[in-house]
Formats: sequence, C-alpha cells, structure tokens
Amino acid sequence: MSKHSNWYKVPSEKIQAHLPEILAFLLSLLAFLVTSRISIQVFERIPHIEDEFAILWQAEVMADGDLTQPSPDHPKSFLVPFVVDYEGQRFGKYLPGWPAALSLGARLDRSWMVNPVFASLSVWLVFRVGSLILNRWLGVLSAVFTFLSPMFLMLSGTLMSHTFSLFLTLVFSLAWFKLFSPRATGLGKKVKGNVLLVLLVGVSLGLLVLTRPLTAVGVSLPFIIHGVYLFITQDWEARLPLVGIGVVVLICALLIPVWQAALTGDPMLNPYTLWWSYDRIGFGPGTGVTEEGHNLSIAFDNLRFSLRAGVHDLFGWPYFSWLFLPFGLWALRRNKNGLIFFGIFPGLVIAYLFYWIGAWLFGPRYYYEGLPALAVTSVAGVAWIGGFIGEVAAQRWRRLLVTIFVVILILSNLSFYLPARLGGMRNLYGIQSAPLEYLKDQDLQEALIIVHSQKWMGYANLLPLVPPFNTSNVQIAWSRGEVKDAEVENSFLGDGVFHYYADEPLKLYTEPRESIP
Repeated sequence: MSKHSNWYKVPSEKIQAHLPEILAFLLSLLAFLVTSRISIQVFERIPHIEDEFAILWQAEVMADGDLTQPSPDHPKSFLVPFVVDYEGQRFGKYLPGWPAALSLGARLDRSWMVNPVFASLSVWLVFRVGSLILNRWLGVLSAVFTFLSPMFLMLSGTLMSHTFSLFLTLVFSLAWFKLFSPRATGLGKKVKGNVLLVLLVGVSLGLLVLTRPLTAVGVSLPFIIHGVYLFITQDWEARLPLVGIGVVVLICALLIPVWQAALTGDPMLNPYTLWWSYDRIGFGPGTGVTEEGHNLSIAFDNLRFSLRAGVHDLFGWPYFSWLFLPFGLWALRRNKNGLIFFGIFPGLVIAYLFYWIGAWLFGPRYYYEGLPALAVTSVAGVAWIGGFIGEVAAQRWRRLLVTIFVVILILSNLSFYLPARLGGMRNLYGIQSAPLEYLKDQDLQEALIIVHSQKWMGYANLLPLVPPFNTSNVQIAWSRGEVKDAEVENSFLGDGVFHYYADEPLKLYTEPRESIP
C-alpha cells in the first residue's frame, strides 16, 4: 500500500481534535449574523430608549473629534433624552467608555454593528472560560446557553452598553484565571507573558469602570476576595501582579473626574445629577424618587422583580431558567475558578441593591454581565445530573434523558419564547423607521419641523434625522405651546416650517393642525 494512501486521516484527526474550537468559532460567527439581523429587523438600527439616544448622540459627537457641543437656542425645544445642557454646553450624561467604543462604528456610519461584533467575541470567550472551568465540550454548551439567551440576543441588537461590558467582563475573567492559575503564581516564571496578562486584567476592568462603574464593582467583588486571599497567603512574587492590576485600574478610574471636569468644569460633578438630581448611588433622602429616598425595602422589591424577569429571560425557559443552578453549584463546589466566576452574579446583585431603580424591559439587565457565569454554572449542573462529570461511569439512559430534556428546553425557547419576546420589542415605545423614511423622501433641505407629541417618544423618533445623528440641515423641535413655538420659528433662518403630529406619522402640515375636540 502506498505511503500516501492514508493522507486524508491526518486532517480528519486534526479536525476531530479541534472540533469543539471549530464549533465555538462557527457559533460566534452565527452570533454576529443573528444579532445583526435582530438589530436590523427588530430594532431597525435606530435608538428606542432614552439611554440609546444619549449614548448614540455622544458617540456621534466623539466621532467628530469633540466631547461637547454648544447648547442650541431654546434647548428645551431641541431636547435630546438624557443629554444635558450645562453652562452653554451640551453633552451626554454617561461615562465615556461605551460612547468611545461606539464612536468607532459611528465613523463608518455603522453604529448598529458594534454590539453584534462584541456579541460574537463574547460567545467565543464564554467557550474559552467554560473550557477552562469545565472542559471544551461543556464550554461549547456554555456558549450555546449564552447565545440563545433572550436577554443576550435582545441587548446585543440594541445600542446599549451591556454587550461591551459583557465582553470586558469575560476578558477580565479569562485573563485573571490564566494569570493566577496554579501554573502561573507570579512574575518570576514568565515575566513578559505575565506582564501582558496584568495589563489585560487591569485595562479590561479599568474600561469596565469607565463604562459601568457599579457593574465593575459587582463583577470584581469575587475577584477582590480572591486577590485579598492571594495577597495574604502568597509571597511578594505573587503579590506583584495584584499591585500592578490595582495601579492600572486606579489610573483608569482617575479618568472619571478628568472626564467630568472636561464636561462640566468640576471633576466632582456627576452629569447624571444634572438630568435628575436624585440619580445617585446609595440610600437615604435625595437618592431616588421617593420622599424618604432609597432604602432596603425598595432595593429588595427591585431585586425580586428582576429575579422574576430572569426566570424567563435568562435562557428562555419560562419558570425553568434557574433550574440547573443549584446542581451546578454543587458540581463546582471544589472548583475554585468556577466558584469565583459564579460569584460575578451575586456580586452584581449586591452592587445594584445600592441603586434606586431596577431594570426588566430587556430582562434583568443590571445583572446581565453575570449571564455567562450562570450559563457555565447551569451547564455544570446539566453535566452533573447527566453523569457527564463527577462520576467514573454513568448509565447511558441517564445521559440520554438529560440530553433530551435540555434539547426540549432549547427548542421550546427557539420555537415559542424567543420569537414572542423579540416580536414584542418591535416598534418599542412606538419608535420606528417609517416616519424617518417618509421625511427623508420629502427632500426638505433646510426646514424646521415642529413635532406635536405629548410624550418624548413621538418627538425623539425623528431625532436620527438631525445632527449629530445625521448630516442634514433639517431641525426638529418639540412643541412646547404656541408662545414657545413662535419663539423657535422666529429664530429659524431656513426655508420652511412644518408641523408633524405623532398620531399621523406619515404626514406633514404647513400650518398647525386644527384641534380635535
């Protein structure tokens, strides 16, 4: 037989050896395609909630090389949700981490594509973390659980900051585990490699601080506990990486007062409080909307509501999304990295007890960065129940039954829950692209459009037509009554003034519409 007759076996063996990596890579590509389609078809590549308008506004300004813009005349008539006017300057209330990242897409007029890119990278990183904590095949299943999460798919299709934060959380976690694994206890053995890991851990956590600081506190909590333990029990060779990480994170955190000074002139002035004076972290009067302020009772009410939303939105298994977690915790009871990684979720729960409002529109999104930890832990539970880990040999029927049950859960999500959940997000708050396309077709050139709408949504729907969202000479003003509208018209130097009514989204008036009794 020819020595070349078995040439096909080598690539076949290589493919089999790397099959989990190949599947995870294909899954990450699929994540990009699916979340891009959600961004296009469900959210129509436009902002829908106040956060998105402010974040995209700031990203567009940063893409032009600026941090602020001069406030317009009559700023309340030209309001942008969650964008502040202060001492003659206009700027978003959010920290710079996510707007800066989003501005990279804004430069290419592809802002909507940035989150799908980070979603794709995150699916791959979940596989890597799951492989490190469990094994490669269970890492693939962890990536599947994460990818098919309704919360993951919804948020990855928006312009919100959470998917970027998820990516940073995974980079931070994976780099930490590699740096402080039993084979790498300090800077002594692999100086160059460990220095790079120190920078990766510090920069990823530092960027998370510059994006969602309270989330950074929650995410880092179990790692801080681990770091304190290492600092106490190890020698200085092992302590040096911890010191290096702390220095890098501190340098990033110090950019917050620099950012606030650049916007407001005061490094201690939080732009959040310029929009709502009560929008603070903590407890007591002056924090939150109630007269007595935020308190533990409100905090636990928010927690219960968020966890109830997570029962469904976590994996799309109504009332069953938490099912495998207790078993997973038991399976990971001797797995140090697994317990640290799971700790991200309770860390976030504890951190957000200090914030006065909850979030459940997209699922419990304040705990979103803990999704991979819940996925990996749930997969550990599935594997333990099925006898895939923890036993030398398990009966085949047991593995088969668990596999069938998990497949049924996944198919029920894909067939019923996920389509309904995503379908319910279409035209969120009544905001849709049809009015934008209609007005673009009118070729208005220089025009002022006064929007008559009782709620901000009808007005904000048209904001993507105007700078900095779009390069046009059209101006969109929110009607504030005849007197204020007349002041705006008198200061307008363009060609025509039109009136738009939110209840007639595909029609323009040259004069105010007669009141309907």
